[in-house]
Amino acid sequence: MSEQTQESGTSQPRRVVVVGAGMAGVQTAVAVREQGFTGSVTLIGAEPHQPYDRPPLSKAVLLGTSEGSAFDVDFEALGIDLTLGREVLAVRPGDHELDTAEGPVPYDELVLATGAEPILLPGAEGVPGVHLLRTLDDAERLRPVLARQHDVVVVGAGWIGAEFATAAREAGCAVTVVEAADRPLAGALPAEVAAPMAAWYADHGVTLRTHARVERVEPGAVVLDDGSRLPAGAVVVGIGARPATGWLAGSGIELGPRGDVLADDHLRTSAPDVHAVGDCASFPSGRYGERLLIHHWDNALQGPRTVAANIIGETPAVYDPVPYFWSEQFGRFVQYVGHHASADTTLWRGDPAGPAWTVCWLLGDRLIALLAVGRPRDLAQGRRLIEAGTPMDPALLTDPARPLKAATA
Repeated sequence: MSEQTQESGTSQPRRVVVVGAGMAGVQTAVAVREQGFTGSVTLIGAEPHQPYDRPPLSKAVLLGTSEGSAFDVDFEALGIDLTLGREVLAVRPGDHELDTAEGPVPYDELVLATGAEPILLPGAEGVPGVHLLRTLDDAERLRPVLARQHDVVVVGAGWIGAEFATAAREAGCAVTVVEAADRPLAGALPAEVAAPMAAWYADHGVTLRTHARVERVEPGAVVLDDGSRLPAGAVVVGIGARPATGWLAGSGIELGPRGDVLADDHLRTSAPDVHAVGDCASFPSGRYGERLLIHHWDNALQGPRTVAANIIGETPAVYDPVPYFWSEQFGRFVQYVGHHASADTTLWRGDPAGPAWTVCWLLGDRLIALLAVGRPRDLAQGRRLIEAGTPMDPALLTDPARPLKAATA
């Protein structure tokens, strides 16, 4: 890399290019500067808007209580060259160049932070009144729909479906949520944990139909495979997302079966001088013994520090976070920390029919994951206990009146 150094006698590259101007990309560009890099930093975003945060899109932006959610970052003051509305078409790692519609962009170190893109509902493309909720433009297109108080059908009872249904009800819409599985959050939570959440829909005047597959979408209606016809002034599709990595085809950068960039435990890809962070990348977790692909805000916030340390020539700690995310739905604040797949014990704190309760997952006597509904203190204490690997006493853990930190063995 001697010819790619910033100046004689240093090990820093001259040119860092970050592809993707969401949370992961912005935080990487900022972290590189904050950690002392003095070469050029270019941040490329496909959207024309100033880089913005996504969580408010399904809440304040959608309901019109906020005009946007732009990051409070002074890119000019940080010396970050912000290039917006530019689509990156391909990367040629051997040449250290990106291909864009406006021509090639050379780099010494490249960061892939292109995030995820929503999965489309087959047959619904181009049908009037069908919406996604992933971008600022999506939210702005949906605002007048809610203002007109249309009948709305939401396809998918995952996190984003529940959040949108909450906002639509708040706006006065009649809302039906259709879910192909037997329960909400079927891909995220075990049946016994998701079951109490089904009642939240009816409590807020939302019709939830499970075991309901969409046969087709027509202008003004959704037709299910049992012949049911649901009136729909608008249809919002929330059936999941996949890494936005199609543009990497032919690059030689190794992808996983889900389309994820296969990063190592320092978020480096299979190509020299190429890193990957956020929703587009998976990484091996020593803590959980498997490769994790995390489509959540906190991962996009935490990973960039590891990438920046790599770029400036430090030896960063292995990237092995305790995953965390939250959701606001149906008047409840839901938080999840950890990864429960390998748990051998599930314990409850509080009554799941009530407004506040927690589920704890253990492997042996160690807490490995926790879901807190309206119990933020459980979440905060549980996160620290998971990170520390503290042995727990199950008999004490199930007492909701006892602080989690006082339920150790």
